[in-house]
Amino acid sequence: MAAVPGLRSAQAQSGKGHRVRAENPGVVAAGAGTAGAPVAAVLAAAGVTTAAGSTTPQVTSSFSFKLVPAAGIAACLPKASGHVTITTGSLNDTMVVTVTGMLAKAGFDLFVIQQPAKPFGISWYQTDIQANSSGTGSATVRGVFDSETFSVSPGGTATFAPTHQYHLGLWFNDPNVPFALGCEPGATSPTITPFNGEPNAGIQVLNTSNFPTAAGPLSHVHR
Repeated sequence: MAAVPGLRSAQAQSGKGHRVRAENPGVVAAGAGTAGAPVAAVLAAAGVTTAAGSTTPQVTSSFSFKLVPAAGIAACLPKASGHVTITTGSLNDTMVVTVTGMLAKAGFDLFVIQQPAKPFGISWYQTDIQANSSGTGSATVRGVFDSETFSVSPGGTATFAPTHQYHLGLWFNDPNVPFALGCEPGATSPTITPFNGEPNAGIQVLNTSNFPTAAGPLSHVHR
């Protein structure tokens, strides 16, 4: 596609994630005439909308990264993996999560967590993900998924100071599924964890341990 004056994009690798930023710092919509239509069409295709004679800036920024198998999962689900893209907005963020190589038609639960592996720390339930017949599933969630993500409890049943949560974790919804797959060698019964709405989930299947504990992927996202 031909370059459009005033429309810039830049890509930069950051750690184990990939950041993309595109901005339109004051593109003026073309007026009537033969030159206006092609430019307007290119802008529309790029997702840029402007009013005639306006100079409204629009900025989008996204950060993409992988989810990797939790401890022991590669032995029972050797192709399990995930991909996440977080796109920032002016008020909140949109997170798209896709998982592949999972057990066909199995259910999973996604959390924003403080630490990628045990003991996980403060954890925030986000969404269910359902795998299809080919073991692929996807979910889109809107919220605050960036360097400002935190939880706090000034009092009540628990008390803790503001605490950032920069990691993601995905759990089997049914504890019997990983047990039957052989994901828990040596166990005589399924391991039950609190990571679903009941709460009686199975073990963790994917996480963001490919990032440092104190600098999870969400810490690289800025609005």
